[in-house]
Amino acid sequence: MPDLPDLPDLPDLPDLPELPELPDPDPPDPDPDRDAGAGAGPTRARAAGASRRSRPAWYAAGPGRWRDWATLLHPPYTAWHLSYVLIGAAIAPRFHLERLVATLVAFGLAVGVGAHGLDELHQRPLGTRISTPVLAGVSVAAVAGAVVLGGLGIDRVGWGLAGFIVAGVVLVVAYNLEIWGGRLHNGTVFALGWGSFPLVTAYYTQASTIRPAVVVAAAFAYGLAHAQRVLSTEARDLRRRVVSVEGGRHYAGGDRRAISRESLLQPLERALVALSWSTCLLGAALVVARTGH
Repeated sequence: MPDLPDLPDLPDLPDLPELPELPDPDPPDPDPDRDAGAGAGPTRARAAGASRRSRPAWYAAGPGRWRDWATLLHPPYTAWHLSYVLIGAAIAPRFHLERLVATLVAFGLAVGVGAHGLDELHQRPLGTRISTPVLAGVSVAAVAGAVVLGGLGIDRVGWGLAGFIVAGVVLVVAYNLEIWGGRLHNGTVFALGWGSFPLVTAYYTQASTIRPAVVVAAAFAYGLAHAQRVLSTEARDLRRRVVSVEGGRHYAGGDRRAISRESLLQPLERALVALSWSTCLLGAALVVARTGH
């Protein structure tokens, strides 16, 4: 058999370029324990922190039909303002339990539902998904219900109660819808309308008169409501408008502590929580004492 010819040498192939390294799909969290409980992974921790920061208020529930309504009522603040009704009724020279219940229901409708509904209708600060027609209808119906309850009490309390009814409607509508150029939407009107006013109204509903004791109590309610607005205004600004905070605290001993949005927000909201439940307990204690228990 004849010899086969030698095959030619194949040319060298060029070296292939190295492929770039792919990024880690779940990079480690620089602070795994931030905004999470023990045992929570980094992804869960970031989600929990983002969820808390995205809420428009510390008491706000997540989005949803019933959750939107629960958030709209501002439960701790509504209870706080109703506690002024308890205080005003308890310090009156005469005490009628049925008048107190009617006053609580009226202010619950006017403030808890009507005022907060109109406020949400005006600028949607809570971001609820309640339709505008439903929100407007419920708010108007709530204020109207409070007016009807007040009107039914005029026969027992006296025509002076009519002045409180008119003043209440003006406060709810003008403050929350910011009519007249928002002239009544300020800290002084809030402290008078949401602090002093319910206390004095409840007192008058019981006694059909105004005495020096209720003036002093009204000043107390004004101061407390003013403190509430100062704290809540700053807390709302941090929650709804501030994106990030930079800087730190430098102490005399040379220590330095970084500040953040959360570190500024927490003491404000903790103070609001404490003030809301402690004021409610004060009102309840005065009513229990007044009933002889």
